[in-house]
Amino acid sequence: MGSTERDVRDAEDRLARGFEAHRPRLLRVAYTMTGSLAEAEDCVQEAWLRLRGLDDPASVRDLAAWLTTAVSRLALDVLGSARARRERYVGTWLPEPLVEARSPDPAERVTLDESVSMALLVVLERLTPAERTAFVLHDVFSVPFPEIAEVVGRTPAAVRRLASRARRQVEEGRPRTPATPAEQRELVAAFSAACQNGDLPGLIALLDPDVVLRGDGGGKVSTLRHVEREAARVAPMMLAHARTAGPLDILPADVNGAPGLVVVDGDGGLSVIAFTVDAGLITAIDLVRNPDKLVRVPDLGIS
Repeated sequence: MGSTERDVRDAEDRLARGFEAHRPRLLRVAYTMTGSLAEAEDCVQEAWLRLRGLDDPASVRDLAAWLTTAVSRLALDVLGSARARRERYVGTWLPEPLVEARSPDPAERVTLDESVSMALLVVLERLTPAERTAFVLHDVFSVPFPEIAEVVGRTPAAVRRLASRARRQVEEGRPRTPATPAEQRELVAAFSAACQNGDLPGLIALLDPDVVLRGDGGGKVSTLRHVEREAARVAPMMLAHARTAGPLDILPADVNGAPGLVVVDGDGGLSVIAFTVDAGLITAIDLVRNPDKLVRVPDLGIS
């Protein structure tokens, strides 16, 4: 191999290593912006292809910033087209859940912070694509406003206003007194036990009076047609589902970084349940059943 060819190969290897070092953060950026791991992976892959397609990739002085801008622009494009698709979506649209097996050793778990919580992702769906981009990039990933301005095609001052409007909406939707992981784990275990035992009073005691229940089947499997509210209505519905769908295999799992459940019903149907907890009570239950959004759920040993 000649020196020129070897130099080219070395440069390509350095570029690939640099890209792989940034990949986890880029996936988080794209996933938080789109709510879809599949679309996030597509954005990151396309950014890599665009990087390799540059005449001189080595001329990129700040690879992290270049890649973040590229992925963010791609994710913003996805958001624009996704809004039209989601308007035609059958039933309630929920983000694709990120599921991890519960490990007894915290050091073995992948750390997922509040930036990918189901509660935050659901709130982000209320924002415009530009507001969501400004908030996610600035408040979650600390990208400066001038760099965000290049992504959304606005001035830095306009981006600052976008982020401010988004921040107000996000704060309104966030739990005021979020649970610790141990507290949420205990609540989720009690919820599971109450559903399996048909304990209506016990289940109602775990729910906020104004609890929200959302279900996403994508028109492919049966689930809720509309968002349901209030503990007195939600609790009986959960118990009725547990009775008719059984026997159930239920396994604790981390869903978007917080304790949740993976459930397999008597017909083999898979569900992932995410919980939002505030002031010691469950304020939201998000039930994802659309099989297209569950293809990445790991094998958790459910029989």
